[in-house]
Formats: sequence, structure tokens, C-alpha cells
Amino acid sequence: MKLAIRYWFITLQVLIWAVILSLPFVVSTGKGNGIDGIPALFLTYVTMINMAIFYLHAYWIFPAFFNRRNWWVYILTTLLLVIGSFQLKWYILSAGYPEVARRVSTYRFIFPSSVAFFILSFFYRLMIDRFRTEREQKERQATELLTELKFLRSQISPHFLFNVLTNLVSLARKKSDSLEPALIKLSELLRYMLYDTQGKKVPLQTEVEYLNNYLDLQRLRFGNDVEIDSRIDADGEAMAYTIEPMLLIPFVENAFKHGVGYSGRPGIVLRLSVAYKTLTFEVRNKYEPEPAEAKDESSGIGLGNVLSRLNLLYRNKYTLSINDANGVFHIVLTLQLL
Repeated sequence: MKLAIRYWFITLQVLIWAVILSLPFVVSTGKGNGIDGIPALFLTYVTMINMAIFYLHAYWIFPAFFNRRNWWVYILTTLLLVIGSFQLKWYILSAGYPEVARRVSTYRFIFPSSVAFFILSFFYRLMIDRFRTEREQKERQATELLTELKFLRSQISPHFLFNVLTNLVSLARKKSDSLEPALIKLSELLRYMLYDTQGKKVPLQTEVEYLNNYLDLQRLRFGNDVEIDSRIDADGEAMAYTIEPMLLIPFVENAFKHGVGYSGRPGIVLRLSVAYKTLTFEVRNKYEPEPAEAKDESSGIGLGNVLSRLNLLYRNKYTLSINDANGVFHIVLTLQLL
């Protein structure tokens, strides 16, 4: 992409200079008379000198000396450049075209162009530096974004794994026959976490399968003690949309973490639907309020993580409603899919 932009930028400059160099011959008032009696060939020499002013200033003098430390060198060098161009133009004019040199109007046409091209070069360099600074800033932001996303992904995996292993320990203590299928489900989850999430995004189908495996693990653990009501409403075309991996699971994790301790019959409600490229994800659970001192250090890691990822990847493309009232925790996420 950068090479293509650079190629077209150079091509555009070549075309502009080609037009300027050929202009005296195109609009010549007579054979070789150029413009206003000034020979076209001499105007070509003048343009080449102006080109030298333009590029010497833009790519050598300005980058090297336009700063607080060397400002006096910059002023001196630019004066020498412009005055030197005057001398060179005068030498060519007096040596090759003495009859034209005797005309005062020639000087008003020839010498001010050195100053004009110097000014053009100055603003050209400012523009180039501004574009470069903006591009470098965007590249730096992209690098920082990628680094932060990698950190967030690495953070969520051990947090999730910790919760799942805790569940399996519970099955092992009960010597439950469900331990073996639970381990198989866990292996599928680990395969997804280790291999399928390495790309930027995954198909929604893959993320939904991951959610279903997690729910199956929880059903094996709790049996009929926790009512799990899940419904996925998305057709094959919708399942082909892509989504950031492991984006939805923290909401479900949070529901189980705080919902299974409900004194009544615990219940987890999960709804996922896709319509017009917009995903709607809803999770609801009842919970028993607990004092602040009873919360462990890992409390909130998952939700804080997913909020950071949403802001990084889906800024202005999502809404998240969190309602915590009367012992019911309810989240609704809407997300624009690609």
C-alpha cells in the first residue's frame, strides 16, 4: 500500500514538471520565441533551476536545518540558494541571450520565480511532514492497539481456565461419570482458545460453538440444580459473519459465577439473535448480593476485559446495557457484525 502511494505520488510530480517544462514550447508565440519574446529553451533552463531550488530545499535544507538549533544556518543556506539561482540565471541569460537580457521586463518574469518556487517548496515540505507525522501516529496507534488486544486475550484465557478447572475439581470430588465428557468438552474449549483465536476475528458460528461447549460443561457440573435456558436465533448466513473471539463468554461466565449461589433455584437465561448484520446478545441471572469485603481479587476481570476490547475494536459500533436491580443482573449487547 505504501509503495503504491509513493509510486503515484512520484508519478504525479513527474507529470506536473513535464507540463511546466513543455509549456513554453506549447504556448510559444513564434518559432522558438517562447513567451513574451523570451526563448523557450531559456525558459526550460529557468524551470530546471527552479526544480533544483524546490528539491534541494525540500529534501536537504529544510530537513537538516529547519529547527531551533540550526535556524541561522537555514536562513543563510536558503539565501545562498535563492541568490545563487539569480546569478546562474543571469549568467545563462547574458551569455546565451544578450539581446533578451537588455529588456527590463525579462527580469520581472525570470528572477521572482526563484522566490516563488522556494515558497512552494517550503509549504510542500510542511505538508509532507504533516502527512508523515499523521501516518506514523496511526501506525503507532495500530501497534499499541494490537499489543493491548494481545494482552487482553492472554488475560482472559487463564481467567476462564481457572473457572473451568474449578468446575472439574467439583466433578472429580463427586467421582461423577460426567468427568470424562467434561474433559472432552474442555479439550475442545482449549483447542479454540489456543488455535482458533489466533486470527483477528472468527466466524460467529465458531464463537457460538464455543459458547455451547461452555454451557454443556456447566450442565454436566450442575445437572438439574441450575436451570440453563439458552436460545440461539441465527441462520447460516448470519453465522458466517465475523466477530472478535471470546468476546461473549465473559458475560456468561459472570452469570454463572454470581448466579449459581442464588438461594432460590438458580437460573441462567441466554439469548443470541442476528438481524440486519446486528447481533443482539442477552444474559440474565438472579444473584444474592454480597458484601464488598467478600469479593475476591478476580471479581470483574472478565467484564472489565470485554469492555476494553469493545472500546478498542467496536467503538461507535456497539451498545451495552447493564441493569443491576432487585437481585437480577441483566446485560444486553448489540453489535454491528462484518
